[in-house]
Amino acid sequence: MARNKTENIPDLSTLLTPKNALMLAVERAVLRGREWAYTSAPIAEQIAVRLAAVITLDLVKAGQRLLEKDISEVLRVSRAPVREALHILERDRLVEFQPRRGAIVTAPDEDELRDIFRVRSVLYLTMLEEVARASPVELEALLIAHMPKLAKAANESADAYTVESFLLNFAVVSLCRNRLLVDILHSISLRTMRYVRLGFVAAPQAIQTSCQAWHELQMATTQRDVEQLISLASSRLDEARDAAIRTLDPEPESSRRTHARKTA
Repeated sequence: MARNKTENIPDLSTLLTPKNALMLAVERAVLRGREWAYTSAPIAEQIAVRLAAVITLDLVKAGQRLLEKDISEVLRVSRAPVREALHILERDRLVEFQPRRGAIVTAPDEDELRDIFRVRSVLYLTMLEEVARASPVELEALLIAHMPKLAKAANESADAYTVESFLLNFAVVSLCRNRLLVDILHSISLRTMRYVRLGFVAAPQAIQTSCQAWHELQMATTQRDVEQLISLASSRLDEARDAAIRTLDPEPESSRRTHARKTA
């Protein structure tokens, strides 16, 4: 007997999509940067990577149910690792468990977005200043290596640019010697990527703005101007946040302020 359409079940055939660049980036985020785990990840984490990728790509929509039985049938695995994978996604707030409904894909949320970017900005800028002062040569070399890839991706697609900017940020974070700082930044990287991608998809012009900001960051790094580097990085983070916020609330900030005054 066919399921009632109101159950809001996604097409899970997308889980069988061959591993692509975005999925590899998601893999890094899910595995928290554990290099040794890429080729030997437990089956539950491999499933979580695939689920996280289709959610991040918006192939599975917010509000849709992820049923253990259906996922296990599509991937031809038992239900136990699927259940564990869903709890991994709950950790990253990509799904939530509801009574009598099971795992539900979470909707992007402006309050969460603001909270994540507020925390990320403080931590990222702290990390970047430490790296710029302790490892300026390594940071300069990393930017030289990554910038051509970033520029190329900027002319391809929002997904391509999301991946390259994520990998560049991940590489910069990896230069930091403060492992606690690194671990925390890794722990929010998946949610950050989901929101950043929303901004790039909705506003392609934000990609060129972001790419230009990275070029300016590279120049500041070459000149060993740490204060300018931090100022530019802060502006870049704010622009990424604002682009994502506009996808959730397209009303201009000035209009929201006017409306708030009228209703006060």
